[in-house]
Amino acid sequence: MTPAVELRALTKSFANVRAVDGLDLTITPGEIVAVLGPNGAGKSTTTELILGLIRPDAGEVRVFGMEPTAAVRAGRVGAMLQAGALLYGATVGEVLRLMRGLHPHPLPLAEVIERAQLGSFLRTRTHKLSGGQAQRLRYALAILPDPDLLILDEPTVAMDVELRRAFWVSMRDFIAGGRTVLFTTHYLDEADALAERIVVIDRGVVIADASPQDLKARVASKRVSFSVAMPLD
Repeated sequence: MTPAVELRALTKSFANVRAVDGLDLTITPGEIVAVLGPNGAGKSTTTELILGLIRPDAGEVRVFGMEPTAAVRAGRVGAMLQAGALLYGATVGEVLRLMRGLHPHPLPLAEVIERAQLGSFLRTRTHKLSGGQAQRLRYALAILPDPDLLILDEPTVAMDVELRRAFWVSMRDFIAGGRTVLFTTHYLDEADALAERIVVIDRGVVIADASPQDLKARVASKRVSFSVAMPLD
C-alpha cells in the first residue's frame, strides 16, 4: 500500500535555526495521527513541508506517492493552517464559492456549510469574524476539496470548550469513511480522544511514536519532583 505520507531524512533550517532535523515519518491511508510537541518543536514546519508550501533542505516528501504540490492540485489534500490567511473584505459565502471553483471534485457547498456550522454568518466579512468563526471557515476550506488526507495545524485554537466539542464531533463524522488525518495540537485530551497514534516531536526530531494507550503506560509510573526556595520573612 502506498503511504499517505512518507517523510525520509527530512531537514529544514531557517537562518541558524534547525526546525526539522532528519525527521522520518510514515502514515498509512486511513490513520488518524496526532503530532504533539512544545512551541518551536517543528510541528508547523513539518506540515508546511508535507503541503509543499516550503521545500526541504534535504530529504524527501511524498504524499500518496506524489510530490506534495501534485497531490494538492489533484484535490487529495485539504489543510487547515493555524495562521491561514482569509481573503480580506470578502464575505464567508463569497470565499467559499470562489475556493470551490478551484478544486477538481469539491464537496457540495451546502454540506460544507452544515459541517462547519457557517450558516449563521455567511454574509459576514472575513475581517469581522471572531477567532472561533475564522477557524470554522478555515475548517470548511480544508474539507471543501473532499480530500483523502486532511492536515490540521492547531485546529481548535481560539475556540471555546463548546465549539471545540462541536468541531471534533463534526470531524469524526467527516473522516468516518476512512480518510487520513494528521493534526497538531497542544490539547492532550484531543489527541487521546481522537488519534489512533501519537507522534511527539522535539527540536525537529521524532522522540516518541505510539498509540495513546502505550504512551500513557510509559509515563504512568514517572514522578517529577522539584523544590522551591521560599523567601525569608
